[in-house]
Order: sequence, then C-alpha cells, then structure tokens
Amino acid sequence: MTTSSTVPYQLTDTQIRTWYRAVLSLFFASGLVVSALLTRLPDLATGLNLSSGPMGLLLLGMTAGSFCAVSFSGALVARFGAIRCIAAAYATTVTGMALIGCGVYYMSVPMTLVGLSLQGLGSAASNVASNVQGVANERALGRYVTPIMHGFFSIGTVMGAALGALGTQLGLPFVAHMMSYAVVVAALVVFSLTRCQTENYGQDDTKALETLGAYKVRDAWRDKHTILIGLFVLGVALAEGSANDWVALALTHDYGTSKTIGSLGYFTFVVAMMVGRFGGTALLNRYGRVLILRITCSLAIAGLSLFIFAPKVQVGFVGLLIWGLGASLGFPTGMSAASDDPMKAAVRVSVVSTIGYTAFLGGPPLLGLLGEHFGIRNGLIAVLIFVLLSLVLTSQLTPRKDRDELLAIRI
Repeated sequence: MTTSSTVPYQLTDTQIRTWYRAVLSLFFASGLVVSALLTRLPDLATGLNLSSGPMGLLLLGMTAGSFCAVSFSGALVARFGAIRCIAAAYATTVTGMALIGCGVYYMSVPMTLVGLSLQGLGSAASNVASNVQGVANERALGRYVTPIMHGFFSIGTVMGAALGALGTQLGLPFVAHMMSYAVVVAALVVFSLTRCQTENYGQDDTKALETLGAYKVRDAWRDKHTILIGLFVLGVALAEGSANDWVALALTHDYGTSKTIGSLGYFTFVVAMMVGRFGGTALLNRYGRVLILRITCSLAIAGLSLFIFAPKVQVGFVGLLIWGLGASLGFPTGMSAASDDPMKAAVRVSVVSTIGYTAFLGGPPLLGLLGEHFGIRNGLIAVLIFVLLSLVLTSQLTPRKDRDELLAIRI
C-alpha cells in the first residue's frame, strides 16, 4: 500500500529558542531533585534514628528504582514519546519526594523507602527522556548545545545545595524542605513541557512513522555503532560519577585531609565541570566534536593520573581541576553523536543514555569494593582504564556528512 508523504511542520526561530529554554529548565529541575535529598541526608538519618549501616541499606531503595528505570526507559520513550515520559517520570519523582518528607515526619521507614524508590525510578527515567528532548532541540537549533543543558543540571545541584544549606541553618523542617522542592520542581516541569516539541520535529511524518515502526530498541542494542558510542559514554560517565561519590572520601582517607578539605575538593571538581561545559560548547561548534573530545579525554586521563599518584594534596587539587575539565563534555556530546541519524535518534539516544546512567549508578559501588581492598585512589585506576577506552573510541563520534553540512550552514 502506498502512503502519501506529508510536509513536516516548521517552527520559527523564536519557538525553537523557547523550546531550548524549556529543556534547560528540565535539566535545572533534575539538578534540584538531586540536591534536595543530598543536602539533607543527615536530617533523614536523624529523623528515622538510623545508623550508617541501615541508612545505606535504605538508600539502596533509590538505587534499585534507578536501575529499574534505566532498563526500560528507552523502550517507553520510543513508544510513547519523550514528553509523555518526562511528565510521568516527574510525577513519580515529585510523589517520591513528598513521601520521603512525610516518611521522616511520621518516622516511617517503609514510607521513606517507597519514597526513595519512586524518586530513583522517576529521576532516572526523566533523565533518559530529557536527553532525547535535548538532542532533538539541538538538531533544530543547528549547533551543539547539549553540554550547556548538562551545565544547567550542575547549576541546579549547586543552587539546590546552597538553598538546602540555608534551610538547615534556619531550622526548616525536613518535611517542609522536601515539599517545597517538590512544588518548585513540579512547577518548572509543567512550565517546560508546555513549551517542548516532539523529538521527531523536522522529519517527514510518514517516513518518521515508518522508520520508528521498523527500528526498535532491541535493534539499537544490536547496532555496533550505537554500542560503541555507548561504551565511549560509559567511560566518561564513570569519570564523572566516580568523582561525585569518591573525591571527598579519597581526600580525607587517602590524603589524610580534613572533611572541610574533602568538601572543597568535590566543589573544585563540580566547578571545573561547569566551566568545561559552558566554555567547551563554543569549542565544539568551532572545531568539531572528535578533536575536542580527544583533547578533553586526554585532560581527564592526565587529571585522574595526577589525583591518583600525586604525592601532595596540592598537586591532587590540580589533578581534580584538570579531571573536571576533561570529564565535562563527554556525556552530553555522546548524546549528540547518538542522535546523528534523525530517524533513529530517539531510540539510539535512549540506549546510549541507559548505558551512561548505568555507569553512573553501578560504577561507584563497584569502585567502593576496590577501594576497600586497595585504597580509593588506587581503585580509581579502573576508571582511568575506561577513560583510555573512551579516548580510543572518539573516532566513533565522527558526525554524519549531512549533519556537518547543516552545522556549517547554521553556525
């Protein structure tokens, strides 16, 4: 049966920029979700009267929810679209945040566990779907912007942490803290979703539907190129995720510094990541992704090596700065590479996102096992090996010819 082709609808430059700001808001909201809990974890433990052991077991509920989400998020996004998935995921996240607050208020461990599981489930699913939206908007803009989107996630975490610290200083009850963050996140997401567009924007509708119907998530998992991009993202995701979990502890345990210096080390890494994402985007647009990623992966390797083998903490801090700059562009640019084929972008981005977030979630606990036996800094050698693999795989992120031509026209 022959189907007639339909003309794709067009957005004005103003509408595309509005869409861009909406995606930035989604990433900012995701950062707020993360910082809302992390800044008040001591209050959660105190409110439930839990020691570190039971507290760690309780937090596994969030990890389990996140792992569950990344295993099926790609299929859901491919079937229902990113906008619907983001709405459902954030509804789950906000419900979880509210239950965590109420669970602590009523001193109910089961209620808190359900809340943590829902927040982990919703956060992971929304991250995958938001990346699909992000690369679709990037295609519409005609220039690299995904690092800036992930930079807004970092801004959300920093701003959320600052407000959380202020709330702690003012004595704001934990339940009020979580409820207020839930309301703000919900408002940001509702505002954003009314301004987002379909990830199939700019395609011939009939051709898009035929392609999407034929190309499934399982096909992307069998696609060698997609998997190689995913392995690249896995390495750079480990470089970022391991720092988030282990830098402060490595400074205090292995370097023998104070907790304040440990916190300062984590802050140094986060700031370097932000600078790299906002400053590196212009370099991506000017020199192309492969060259810049080879440079940044090399910086990550150099910074990690300095941090692992430095004899003094001052040199270790230099390593942290270089490590953060080097790790800043890999994950978001990997999302861009997965979207090069517009007809398969949603499915391929969801698969690469799944690989990346699995590294974020599963890598740090495994590093903890290595650190238990060999020390945290020595355990980071495993991350160094994976970043070397990412450096080797940068050639897999070479843009398609038609995308290069598009960028050349629009930049």
